[in-house]
Amino acid sequence: MPPTPITQHRLHNQQITQHTLASPVEVVRHLGALQGQDYPGVKWSIGLRVPGCTDADVEQALAKHAIVRTWLLRGTLHIAAAEDVRWMLALVAPRLIAGNARRYQQLELDEPTLMRSNDILARALQDGQELDRRALLALLEDHGISTEGQRGVYLLQRASLDGLIGQGVQRGQYGIFFALDRLPPATLSREEALAEMARRYFTTRGPATLQDFVWWSSLTTPDARAALDSVRGELIEEKIDGVSYWRADISPTDSDGFAALLPGFDEYLLAYQNRRAMLDPSHAPLIQRGGMFAPTIVIGGRVVGTWQRTVRKRGVTVALSPFAPLREDVLQAIKRPVQQYGDFLGLPVEVH
Repeated sequence: MPPTPITQHRLHNQQITQHTLASPVEVVRHLGALQGQDYPGVKWSIGLRVPGCTDADVEQALAKHAIVRTWLLRGTLHIAAAEDVRWMLALVAPRLIAGNARRYQQLELDEPTLMRSNDILARALQDGQELDRRALLALLEDHGISTEGQRGVYLLQRASLDGLIGQGVQRGQYGIFFALDRLPPATLSREEALAEMARRYFTTRGPATLQDFVWWSSLTTPDARAALDSVRGELIEEKIDGVSYWRADISPTDSDGFAALLPGFDEYLLAYQNRRAMLDPSHAPLIQRGGMFAPTIVIGGRVVGTWQRTVRKRGVTVALSPFAPLREDVLQAIKRPVQQYGDFLGLPVEVH
């Protein structure tokens, strides 16, 4: 299927078919926030958008806290630039915390317990101290606060939403936490923050609808509409099948035959409520199961299959699972992103 105007613009604006940014920090700042619960996946989301970028380059940006992994949009883990974390949290965290009220009650986490946990976690990370998730949960247990079940996750999330802690690199299965008071303070007013969030979204994800923006941002519909209205003069509005889409005024890169291997939670799919332009609805169950998204093969802007990686010390194997047999020219096109992925990891790569 040939690319559509929607997919051509989205691939271009998301720095997938065009590359004008030179570092992981620039990519993250450009996109505003990238969904990040899959740690190896989000590193590849960043790396595939920077020619020559390696896994070590992304790790270095995380280790220096130039980019930060924390609970942000939709209450899920995201990576954002250090200077953007605080104003984004100020914009979305109060609503996310209010939305957690019932879950807090189910987990018997009352406000005094949450505030006491916040204080313990913040004090543990004073003076540049960094601790992994296991150490922080053990510390809470030592102070008589149970972290059983999902309590531990919600305690760490609450301290993150309250702007106290964030994560840098991950070691093994565990993220390394640090105090967010080391980051630049929020300097945008609420109105400025709303405008900036709309600007980042529509210029990097457009063409997109208001409903897509509501989904991505965690804003209420009235706030999202006000945010869009404040930057409407910077955008192009166009009607597609009777629906209003907004985008930057650019000429997109031709994506006919362009091949990409995207990680499971990449913004190319996750940034939109309606994903029909990229994904046939009949294929949705093949890439999303139990809240997890499989890595995808994208040809000309459309998802045509999934892929898996197997990493060993001496190399990485990429296994392709297309929804239908791929033509020889498509298989040849896929060799480029496969090699790019091997180069990103610094390992020889082979395809099955």
